[in-house]
Amino acid sequence: MSSSIHIRFAGYSPPHTTHSRAIVRFRDALISRLGNSARVDIFWNVLDFGYKGLEMTSMVENGQLTMCYSSTAYGLSDIIPELQIIDLPFIFNNEEHAHRALDGELGKFLTQKIEEKKNFRMLGYWDNGFRHISNSRGPIRTPEDCDGLRIRLMPNEIHKKTFELLGAVPRATNLQQGLAMIESGELDAQENPLANTVAYGMSRFHNHITMTGHFYATRGIFANREAVDSWPSEVRAAVMESIREAIIFQREAAREEEVKMRGELEREGISFIDLSLEERSRFIDSVSPVIEDARKAIPETLFQMLVAE
Repeated sequence: MSSSIHIRFAGYSPPHTTHSRAIVRFRDALISRLGNSARVDIFWNVLDFGYKGLEMTSMVENGQLTMCYSSTAYGLSDIIPELQIIDLPFIFNNEEHAHRALDGELGKFLTQKIEEKKNFRMLGYWDNGFRHISNSRGPIRTPEDCDGLRIRLMPNEIHKKTFELLGAVPRATNLQQGLAMIESGELDAQENPLANTVAYGMSRFHNHITMTGHFYATRGIFANREAVDSWPSEVRAAVMESIREAIIFQREAAREEEVKMRGELEREGISFIDLSLEERSRFIDSVSPVIEDARKAIPETLFQMLVAE
């Protein structure tokens, strides 16, 4: 292979997380296909370099980075309203449902919309799990238990409206600010997949976790359009094959990580609350106006894609 390729791939989590390990899987798979002509520099956590997680996609767009993973809920849904379909509460039944949708017609549609408006090539979607509520105040089993709960959210209007309907007091912040506010006691709660709750050290402050699974979180794999389009076809093919291998690896690792993280947290003395079907239905009913509003703003075809998957 005469053509060389140099990729700068960044994330915002420590090296041991499933997303960081998936980058390694991608790097190793790509080098196995392209040999010494491929070089992949990994920047595990942009926060360590003074950047915010929100800045990564802009860094990819302007070519400072070649690739990154980032939550699709971070800012993009304001520009690409169709992405709000993923942000809606209780929209996916389970991980398999979400994966089929993102690998199928829904994912193709959203990829097209992103690429129409931004300087990206979307390479796929990693799993970031279902989000659950951790808090320091007490057990949460009903929407009423959320009344007045001061909770950190990522900046996302749908997430904010959802928790307002539950009676909580949402505070949308970037990750660093949110962690500092939780540590200081200014906030009572946060919501994240278990892996993030552990990775960000929230179990030091929160001893109650309710397995609400209220939002499904995906992290898109964003690549700079000019870089990807400049690669020879055989290089692009090798990149896509290696990314697909990393996607399969990451999703399986995420499933295993959820089980592992719960076990570790339980051994630390964290109290877990598993909702009954009736209790979960009460949460779903409480936030149903968010779905009703979304149906007015998002094409019905996207909801049909969810059913088809």
